[in-house]
Amino acid sequence: MALLDWINEATGPVVKGRGVTLRPPRASDHEAWAAERLASHAYLQPWEPLWPEDDLTRAAFKRRLSIYSREMEAGNAWPFFIFADSDQSLVGAITLSNVRRGVAETGTLGYWIGRNFAGRGYGTAGVRAMVGYAFNDLNLHRVEAACVPENAASRRVLEKTGFMLEGRARAYLKINGAWADHLLFGVVNDGVGRGG
Repeated sequence: MALLDWINEATGPVVKGRGVTLRPPRASDHEAWAAERLASHAYLQPWEPLWPEDDLTRAAFKRRLSIYSREMEAGNAWPFFIFADSDQSLVGAITLSNVRRGVAETGTLGYWIGRNFAGRGYGTAGVRAMVGYAFNDLNLHRVEAACVPENAASRRVLEKTGFMLEGRARAYLKINGAWADHLLFGVVNDGVGRGG
């Protein structure tokens, strides 16, 4: 069964944004994803957890896809790759995870853009598209995000897309091997304050 999961291309929602398309990762994306992550390692590492030694291997990617599939099936997370509409390049990834229903109706947003595509609006377009999907398709009430205070680019993306700074959490996540404070942001589906 696992072999068939790996052979078959994953299906799932496709989300259109301004100049970008978001869709779940597929087995055929491994080469482009691994190349972009490798080329962007030094650029991304200050803002991310340490990568496992085998992170970019096909076997690790296969495990990642299996986890993604289970999370989407359960409705707990929506992992997407971000593609530029101009040439279908894989430019990054975005995930709405930790989706909580009931009295919360919220999820947590995380994203990365490859070094070669940074500063060109792909992060902003991807976040806008994902927030729209969270509110319009998943009927969530709130989306949360966090970034290391020194990550000015990520903070700009969140502020441009309507997220409001809500506070600072001490030692919030282990980033690049050390516990790091994070700025906490949120956006609420009330039709007000979403940067369009």
